[in-house]
Amino acid sequence: MDIFLSIPFLVFLPMIISLVIISPIMTKNEVVVRRFAKTAFSFQFLYTMLFVIFYDAPYTSQISFFGMDWIQSLGIKFSFRIDAISLVLSCLTSFVFLVASISSKFNIRKNHKFYYSMLFLLMSAILGIFTSNDMFLFFLFWELEMIPAYFLIGGDFGQSDTERGYAKKAAIKFILFTFFGSMFMLLGILLLHYYNFASNGMLSATFADITASSIPFEIQMLVSICLLIGFGVKLPIVPMHSWLPDAHTNAVTPVSMILAGILLKTGAYGIFRFNYQTLNDIFVFIAPVLAVLALVNIIYIAILTYAQTDIKRIIAYSSISNMGLVLLGLAACNKVALDASVFHMVSHGLVTCGLFMIAGIVYIRYKTRDINVLSGIANSMPRLFGFAVLIVLASIGVPAFAPFVSEILTILGVMNSDLSIVLKFAGIFALPLLILSSCYMLKFLHRCFYGEETEGGIKVGDISVHEFVVLGSILAGLLIFGLFPNALLGIIGG
Repeated sequence: MDIFLSIPFLVFLPMIISLVIISPIMTKNEVVVRRFAKTAFSFQFLYTMLFVIFYDAPYTSQISFFGMDWIQSLGIKFSFRIDAISLVLSCLTSFVFLVASISSKFNIRKNHKFYYSMLFLLMSAILGIFTSNDMFLFFLFWELEMIPAYFLIGGDFGQSDTERGYAKKAAIKFILFTFFGSMFMLLGILLLHYYNFASNGMLSATFADITASSIPFEIQMLVSICLLIGFGVKLPIVPMHSWLPDAHTNAVTPVSMILAGILLKTGAYGIFRFNYQTLNDIFVFIAPVLAVLALVNIIYIAILTYAQTDIKRIIAYSSISNMGLVLLGLAACNKVALDASVFHMVSHGLVTCGLFMIAGIVYIRYKTRDINVLSGIANSMPRLFGFAVLIVLASIGVPAFAPFVSEILTILGVMNSDLSIVLKFAGIFALPLLILSSCYMLKFLHRCFYGEETEGGIKVGDISVHEFVVLGSILAGLLIFGLFPNALLGIIGG
């Protein structure tokens, strides 16, 4: 079966589909484009699942150009590798893009060809980030991801003029922050590549060929800080987070699902691949500092979240807080916390997709996301209310749902860390996340769904079949991984 599993095919198929959709070959008919895109996303998801079914060891692949490496004189290769963690995140990517494409039916009202073309291009870039086995190839996909993300955040897909104006500003802010981080990341990669050659005589950018232990301590520290700035923008780490609430709030709902469900995970994955694995000695040295930054993410942002009144901003700020828990797990530098961090990336990705889907449904029906205006939605939309209750309970870490497992395992892994007493205290102080998240999520649930019905609410219809499929799929994933966590932990541990 391995002959049918090709990492380049997995990565570049969405890019090819993107070109097909935007080309004159594809009709401008909305229904045809949408159905073609959903079919392609479904195939991509099923193909990714084949890697899970037949996975027994890391897959590697390399593309040669006329028998030579990509930039042979510098040891830079077009090399790909799928291990357990990149496999899990690739599957999450395929699933999130699939449900986002299904949810696009009622959220995208114009420029369908351009929209779906950018979706596939973004998917290709993200899969490239998760599977790159070469530092410069990783950076290539990292930069490529900015192009479709910019157009998806700020594009004209049927919003009002005011909404489109805010979206464009949010897209520009996203680009500026990401480009700022990318400059530091490129500096770190160049220094790491050069000093690896100077210290070890190894002219290679492949991750496995980097021997950081022989590089001077000061250079390792400088490289690690540069990379952390680059990845910290995308994670994001406070104070490099201010682009995220604007981008998540002003983008159309399917794009918000992708930004929160997948894009933030590229920052965490970069920290894992570069700082945690390649520069492990320095990472262990600065782990207590990262734990403190993670606590700031968790607690400070949770307090800010409680003050928000826009549903999307509540979800956006809560994503920053939850990604702080992922960073805290990485900082613990032990297997339990690492596995829990990856588990939390998956569970958080599912939860935020569900929450943004609910926010989008509410906005389509009521034309507002202000929790001070909304009320009594449960009376006119009982099915949406049922999904909202379950997904909100999952988000606050109620047992039987995936976030409960990931949060508990992360805190246990951090408290068992032998690196520093700071890590143990961080694990204790991270516990308020469970309480703080309950406060703002239950506030959102009660304000919007309970109470007297909003004027005109009787005329609002309940969720459609498309919306039911999306929310049902997300809820199923949260329950499966919550009740049978070893189904995911077994893959991550591999």
